[in-house]
Amino acid sequence: MKIKYLLGIGLLAFGVLLSGCAAKDKDAAGSKQIEEVKVASWSQPITEQTNLLAGEEKSFYKENGIKVNFIPGAGGGDAIKNILTGAADIAFTDPGSLYFALDKGEKLRVIYNIYPQNVFNVVSLTEKNITKPEDLKGKKIGVYSHSSGTRQNLLLLLHQAGLSEKDVTIVETGLLNFAPLMQGQVDATAATDTGLETGKQKGLSDVNVIEVKDYLNIPSDVFVVTEKTYQEKKDLLISFLKGYQQSAQWMIDNPQEAASLAVKLAIDGKDVNSNLKIIDLRNSSSLSSDPKDKTLGALDPEVLQKGADIYQGLGLIENKLDMPQAVIQDLIPKK
Repeated sequence: MKIKYLLGIGLLAFGVLLSGCAAKDKDAAGSKQIEEVKVASWSQPITEQTNLLAGEEKSFYKENGIKVNFIPGAGGGDAIKNILTGAADIAFTDPGSLYFALDKGEKLRVIYNIYPQNVFNVVSLTEKNITKPEDLKGKKIGVYSHSSGTRQNLLLLLHQAGLSEKDVTIVETGLLNFAPLMQGQVDATAATDTGLETGKQKGLSDVNVIEVKDYLNIPSDVFVVTEKTYQEKKDLLISFLKGYQQSAQWMIDNPQEAASLAVKLAIDGKDVNSNLKIIDLRNSSSLSSDPKDKTLGALDPEVLQKGADIYQGLGLIENKLDMPQAVIQDLIPKK
């Protein structure tokens, strides 16, 4: 009897163990495997990127089997460098940095249009009476740095008005470029929409603003990958873009929630009201101006080609680029 009893207990225990293993296997099979995608940004984690940073708080990426590893940078060139060295899968970068890399022969692919709207501008005090690009001739103009998007977009604006860098005096003022403007050290300063908003919060008023997008509306930022990554990690890229597109739509639909989350996630997100203004600006720049295609992320190779041609004409790059060849549209989620 004792032997039968012990045998019975043993069989029962073995059955429970098998049942537990089966349940564990079922859970493992039923759960979606999470893959890490490394996104190299041009910046530190900032308020306008709240949707990209909210992976732990929201489910956009997890639902698509993705975990985002945000890699900060100091400019679009940094983001490109990180994908070229294999430190990241995707670069969050600007067209200028993309053109420079392609001009050097790097094999890159543009896979998503983050901000179709050009967010750069030139700001001046109303007393200077600078209201159009032609008025910049002979003026002293501030830029963040000589290698920044502010200088590149200033040159694009001047080109559209038939002017060149020789027709103005460009002054490197750093990120706090509105102080020199307010102090009269420059006649105008090249900036971004969010930079202008920050300047207004610090007392800047009575200004004229020339929007670069009114003259040449090339995207402000795009997602870029190497040819190797495109060929070898298409499924990962598709999953990431689905999650990102969902996150961008969430921020458009829920700007107040995003502004509150930015307090926790962004290095510049200390004030909810300020965050909301910046997020509203970025939401607007995420939407295409093309009435035929309202898909978030939609790319226009012709616009990118026009930008590349002007960069070549300005001497910023040497070679004629073939942007339709570099642009890939088959990964963008369609609603």
